[in-house]
Order: sequence, then C-alpha cells, then structure tokens
Amino acid sequence: MNPQRFHRSQIKFYLILLPVVAFMLLPIIYICSTAFKPKEEMFLFPPRLLVQSPSMDNFYDLFKQSKTKVPVVRYLVNSLLVTTVVLVFSVVISSMAGFALSKLRFRGKKFWFEVNQLALMFVTASVAIPKYLVIDRLGLIDTIWAHILPIMAIPVGLFLIKQFVDQIPDSLIEAARIDGAHDFLVYRRVVVPLIKPALSTLAILSFQSVWANMETSQYYINIESMRTLAFYLNTFSNDTANATIIGMGASAAAALIMLLPNLIVFIVLQSQMMSTVAYSGIK
Repeated sequence: MNPQRFHRSQIKFYLILLPVVAFMLLPIIYICSTAFKPKEEMFLFPPRLLVQSPSMDNFYDLFKQSKTKVPVVRYLVNSLLVTTVVLVFSVVISSMAGFALSKLRFRGKKFWFEVNQLALMFVTASVAIPKYLVIDRLGLIDTIWAHILPIMAIPVGLFLIKQFVDQIPDSLIEAARIDGAHDFLVYRRVVVPLIKPALSTLAILSFQSVWANMETSQYYINIESMRTLAFYLNTFSNDTANATIIGMGASAAAALIMLLPNLIVFIVLQSQMMSTVAYSGIK
C-alpha cells in the first residue's frame, strides 16, 4: 500500500475495513441520535436510528430533574477538578517513578517494581474493603482527597512508562550526565520528550478511569455537594430510565455527556497512542 495517496490496489482493504468501521460506529451514532430525539420520536415503530427533528429538550430535562438540592453544575465542577488533578499527578508520578525504576540505581529497585507487578494481579473489587479501611484511617472520608489519592497513580501506568523508558539508550543518559545534567534535568530534558507517546497513552487511561468513576462518591462520600457528575448521572439514569419517556430521553443525554469527553480525549491523543504501540515493538 502507498500511504501517500489512494491507489486502486487499496480497494480490497477498504471493502473489509468500511463495514467494520460502520459496525463500530453504530453505538456512538445511536447515543448521539437518541440524546437529541424529541419525545414523539422516542418510541416510534418501526424505530429510527437517526433523529428527524433534533431537540435540546432531553438536556433541559436532565438538568431540571435533579432530586437533590445540589445544582448539577456543582457535580460537573467536582468532576472537572478531580479529573484535572488526577490526570496531572498520574502522568507526573508515573513518569518520574518509571524513569527512576528504569535508569537510576538504588537499593530495592527490583523489589518495588515487583510490588507494582503484584498490584496488577488484583481486580478493583478484591481490594475494596482494604482501600476503604486505609482511606478511613487517613481521615479522608467526605473530603476531596478521597476522590484523588486512591487513583492518583495506577500500576498499569507505571508499568507502561517503565517499559517505555527501558528502550531509551543508556548512552544517551550518560551523555547528558557528562554534560553536567543532574537526574531531574535528565528526566525533564531527555526522558520526557522521548516518552511523549507513552505519556499520552497514560493520560487516556487515567482520564477514562477517573471521569467515569462513581465508586468513590458511592463508598467514601456522604456529602452530596462533594459527589461527581458520573455518580449523579448514574443515579439519575437508574431512577428514571424505565419510568417515563422523559426519563429515557434524559438518560440518553446523560450517556452522551459521559461519552463525549472520553471520545474527544481519545481523538486528540490517539496518534500518540498508536506511536506507543508501534514503538513498543522496536527493540
């Protein structure tokens, strides 16, 4: 294949890929279309995939039907704050730790990396009770830190960054040190520019895990004004999805609100993510 321009020899690939792409896009098209469907189109028979008369009524209903005294904007602000802080800290902590475990020499380096590997074995449900006890002992219940600290650094992120940094030649690190660069300068000027694809992949993983996270608001937060948008939308959808036509439309609008940020972040960073996959196979 010639990636620079279209050639008729590529038709066979398009014949295979286009149906697959169309099939994978159907759920996204359905969510977007349903979110803008007016009430009279919600239960048409036969059902229609695409909306005929787009309307914003479902979004108005979603923001008007709050069953709490807390405005929906408050949930949104909480989600944006938590997501931003977790995203920044997860990228910084994982990249620094990955650099240290890969290129620095200190006692216990292999042990701590094995601890991280061990953490990859446990699913979220298996550590729910120990995590709650730790957060409770630290006095973080009903605080904003309960949203941030448990997911500020993820084991898979550290593993990804460490494996990526391993592929940076040691000679490049040594050359920087000969020029007088200390460890932090090597990390900032040499390592970070070379691992940008891995950092973008980590950013996608972190964003997806924290934006849709509702367990923290459910288990560790009892103050309604400190809960996140994901918790509110999930509770709203469960309460009204099967109750009324209005509930169905508002639930579709809620699903679209949760989908769009993930989709936008992935589209913006997907080229870097693909570079991570391609570069990881180079030895």
